[in-house]
Amino acid sequence: MDVDLIFKIAAIGIIVAVLNQLLERSGRQEQAMMTTLAGLIVVLMMIIQQISTLFKTIKSIFSL
Repeated sequence: MDVDLIFKIAAIGIIVAVLNQLLERSGRQEQAMMTTLAGLIVVLMMIIQQISTLFKTIKSIFSL
């Protein structure tokens, strides 16, 4: 696993946290929730690609 992936996930987390705080303090709780969900979906899509690669590697190792 690349260290770059960890840094990308951390950067997305920091950006989402800052946006969430700004939106909540301005009284836009719904938009803050949508921002959080969008950040979560982006990170999950990044992780799903890595999990897919992992399963392909396991499949090729065991010749399934």
